[in-house]
Amino acid sequence: MDYSIESSPLDKLQSDCLLVGIYENQQLSPAATQLDSQFGGLLTKLIGRGDIRGKNAETLLINNLPDGNIARIVLLGFGERGKVTRKQYRKALAAAIKIVKDSKVSAASCALLDIDVNGADSQWKARQVVEVFNDGLYQYSATKKVDDKNPLQKLAVVADDSQQGLAESGLQQGIAIARGMELAKHLADLPGNICTPTHLAEQALALAGEHDKLTCEILEESDMEALGMGSFLSVSRGSRQPAKLICLDYQGGDSNAKPIVLIGKGLTFDAGGISLKPGLGMDEMKYDMCGGASVLGLVRMATLLNLKLNIVGLIPASENLPDGAANKPGDIWTSMSGKTIEILNTDAEGRLILCDTLTYAKKYNPDVVIDMATLTGACIVALGRVPSGLFGNDDKLCNDLLSAGDAACDLVWRMPIWEEYQEQLKSNFADLANIGGPDGGSITAAVFLSKFAEEYRWAHIDIAGTAWRTGANKGATGRPVPLVSQYLLNRASA
Repeated sequence: MDYSIESSPLDKLQSDCLLVGIYENQQLSPAATQLDSQFGGLLTKLIGRGDIRGKNAETLLINNLPDGNIARIVLLGFGERGKVTRKQYRKALAAAIKIVKDSKVSAASCALLDIDVNGADSQWKARQVVEVFNDGLYQYSATKKVDDKNPLQKLAVVADDSQQGLAESGLQQGIAIARGMELAKHLADLPGNICTPTHLAEQALALAGEHDKLTCEILEESDMEALGMGSFLSVSRGSRQPAKLICLDYQGGDSNAKPIVLIGKGLTFDAGGISLKPGLGMDEMKYDMCGGASVLGLVRMATLLNLKLNIVGLIPASENLPDGAANKPGDIWTSMSGKTIEILNTDAEGRLILCDTLTYAKKYNPDVVIDMATLTGACIVALGRVPSGLFGNDDKLCNDLLSAGDAACDLVWRMPIWEEYQEQLKSNFADLANIGGPDGGSITAAVFLSKFAEEYRWAHIDIAGTAWRTGANKGATGRPVPLVSQYLLNRASA
């Protein structure tokens, strides 16, 4: 998709399809009011006969227009004027995508920066137009023939002189975040026989080749063995695919500035190991690398915007399969930190690769460390598929992420990691057990990770319920790229 800012006044604008807004009680937005006058009261006439009320996400396609520069108009409902929320704005944009796709136009224009959204400026609105449209138009085509390709190739955001600067900034942010989400979704949707740890490493190396401030190092199993990463390597023992620790280093800030370290779980397929998962739905375990895919997407976003930050991306990549050499319940391994871990369930493997990566992250002297992982089904039980779970050892970092989630409409909900939960991880034979029993599973997993992140400010985002959709619309969502992108944008502008 090609995105641009359109500065022509509406009476001079040429468009195959123009999107304008209407509020509840049939109040037209300023752009719609101007169009109504331009077309001799046509919109007022259609509204008067009840074709559209203006409820949130309600749409009306107007095809039969007098000869002119605008071929079609889409009236888009936003709800009650003065009370439009960020969520409602995005919901309306998502509704617009279908009607634009169905109209088969190759280019459209969006005059929606004049919609009054609580707490949002033109920068935010322009960014959402790009993010939501790009997300809605995404099609997976790597391993299947797509006959009905999206005809829409160009989208222009209409901005007047007063909106121009913020709109251009928002457009660039939106493009960068959309490209990051696109990469994350593409990698996550690939099957496990293609998107192996080696494939992820190749994508990271290719990404590093696109930007002179970005470097990439791949640690092989022999390197990890030399570092004492016994916990990480215990997971890959059952796989014929070699594990990789992918290390991306983006130097966009001052040379002496501490980096923000992003860690993403990269289990390219998780069968559960010896503690085998049920067969139904196991195909979706190709999505157990969504955290790693998100880190790649976030690094792409940062490079596209040339963010003035230092960012390190670490992706522990492996498979978790049953084999004669695989982890067994009762096995004990020594982590890079020196802590011993008793394996009570081999399907609790994400924390085993993350804990050694958290220890490795200390070498970068990080300002903060944020890990993102499809870690626990228990998080879906606790929170459903609306927010991601947020855990952390630093209130300011967690509050910053909560605020970023609200701004990006990529929500997180903070959960506790109180010391009382540590009792559930006690082992008679090792320093820690890798599971804490059936109670509070997402919390005890986070508590486990916290034992390896005690020397820096750390947050953990459990995306098990939000990284992909299941059912008929099965596919990756690209979350939490918008959330963490907003956090990084906030840090860069601070």
